[in-house]
Amino acid sequence: MRARYDRATQTPVAQVVGGLTFLAGLYLAISPWGVGFSGRPTITVNNLVTGLAVAALAVGFASAYGRTRGVAWVTPIIGLWTIIAPWVVSPHSAPASVIVSNVIVGVILLLCGLAEIAIGMRSSRRKT
Repeated sequence: MRARYDRATQTPVAQVVGGLTFLAGLYLAISPWGVGFSGRPTITVNNLVTGLAVAALAVGFASAYGRTRGVAWVTPIIGLWTIIAPWVVSPHSAPASVIVSNVIVGVILLLCGLAEIAIGMRSSRRKT
C-alpha cells in the first residue's frame, strides 16, 4: 500500500503540488521580513511557525507520502487559518500588505492541500 502512495507522489502533478506547497510554506515563513511587517510580533510569529510547519509537511509528503498521508488534511486547515489570521491574531493593526499576502498564500495552501488529499484518495482507489 505504501508503495502505491509513493508511486502516486512521483507523478508530475504530485511533484508540482508538493513543490508549490513547500515554496508557499517557505514564503509564509519569511513573509514578515519580505513584505515588511516584522514589527508586528504576533502575526510575525504566526506566519513563521505555520510556514515552517507547512514546509516540513511538504518535505514529508514528497519523501514518504505513504507514511505521512494521514496528516494531509492539515495543509488545507493551515491554509484556512492563514487566510483568517490577520483578523484573528492582530485584528485592529493588520496593514493591507499582511492581509493581501496572507490571503494569497492561504488560498494557494488550501488548494495545494486539497490536491494532496485528492492525490492520496486517487492512489488508494487505484488497483495495483
